[in-house]
Amino acid sequence: MLDTQALPHYFNAEHADYRAALRDFVAREITPFVNEWDEAETFPRDLYQRVARLGVLGIGYPEALGGTPADIFFHLITAEEMARSGSGGVSASLLSHTIGLPPVNAYGSDALKQRVVPAVLRGDKIAGLAVTEPGGGSDVASLKTTAVRDGDHYVVSGEKVFITSGMRADYLTVAVRTDPNNKGAGGVSALLVECDSPGLTRTALNKMGWWASDTAHLRFDQVRVPVAHLLGVENQGFKVFMNNFNAERLGMSAQACMFAQVCLQEAVDWARERHTFGQPLSQRQVIRHKLVDMAMRIEAARSLVYELAWQVEHQVGDPAHLVARACMAKILSTQAMQFCADQAVQILGGMGFMRGTRSERIYREVKVMMIGGGSEEIMKDLAARQLGI
Repeated sequence: MLDTQALPHYFNAEHADYRAALRDFVAREITPFVNEWDEAETFPRDLYQRVARLGVLGIGYPEALGGTPADIFFHLITAEEMARSGSGGVSASLLSHTIGLPPVNAYGSDALKQRVVPAVLRGDKIAGLAVTEPGGGSDVASLKTTAVRDGDHYVVSGEKVFITSGMRADYLTVAVRTDPNNKGAGGVSALLVECDSPGLTRTALNKMGWWASDTAHLRFDQVRVPVAHLLGVENQGFKVFMNNFNAERLGMSAQACMFAQVCLQEAVDWARERHTFGQPLSQRQVIRHKLVDMAMRIEAARSLVYELAWQVEHQVGDPAHLVARACMAKILSTQAMQFCADQAVQILGGMGFMRGTRSERIYREVKVMMIGGGSEEIMKDLAARQLGI
């Protein structure tokens, strides 16, 4: 009753089979260990290869590069079932290629794609995205990291911060400014940087949540990057990152709904088992209403996510309106996650404050979901512009 519904107008038998296989894998290989990995602030690197053998990393990529062509609902299933473990840190790191690799696949040369993409999809290499800067936040167009052409190389200098998989990554798709005279979106380019390049240093960051995920501050000190690593057209990289963000926001929305559902399920289980004054908590009207409020928010957010995904998959609707709906989906779903995490911790009482419960971990991870991929405030402003408000 509380689980994801197999709605036939969105999901078919192939979707169901993939969901079942991934759910079983997560239950066996991830969920039992998330507390341990959270405390260790890491997880085994070979988990990438194990996930890859299941086909998860290759979803949506061409067969010629080792992937499996798939529709958008396979991506949503991946986001949901990985989130079912209750660990955003593990999910964020394992799936960091979903934001780091698409620009390579879409805009890289054939030679670059052949060298990079298959290795990442096998889990042998790790890919990430480096856009955010210490003074920039969500304002991508104002980035200051520069890339100066020097023969057949770019020389990159600057800093990036809050970079998921920043410590482990072998490849990073980096936003740089290639036109110093253009201070806006027009001077931005996308480069693929190999992380063993001389001049690149990485510092691990401590965080409120996502403990199992490695997050880094990057410094580029005249890092030489081959011109062949340019993704797309020089000075036209802004659209590369904007298109990438739309997909990222939809995936984050699906994740947020599942994190909210995990909180709801833990709260329901606890309310049924915990007795006060001779009755289970689930028989108290005030608790029952809290649980329904949680379920209501999840249903509303997930309905928007699924309907938006269907529109994107079938290319239905005005593009500007779809961007606005993606912004609204991220806001609605992360607010649902925030509400459900808060209510679950309250229902669990003292146990909700203890490390080791799923709701406690998700409570710590709410804010990164509301800020990452575009803060709530930026999302509302972007949606307003797209809607002509």
